[in-house]
Amino acid sequence: MKKSDKHYKFINCSTGHAIYYHSISDDLETKKVKEELEKVRAKVAINNGIYLETIYWEEIKEEA
Repeated sequence: MKKSDKHYKFINCSTGHAIYYHSISDDLETKKVKEELEKVRAKVAINNGIYLETIYWEEIKEEA
């Protein structure tokens, strides 16, 4: 994982488990990042056979 990337985990809110991890270039503008995250969220829901509304993402922050 490159330091210049932002890293996200997609979580099933029914179980609380992370079900997918994704990295996005830090060079993208905020609107494009959100668009890509929504596309990935839909893909994760389809691939796992769960409702879209039960998945959310959060950025993984490195702790110093």
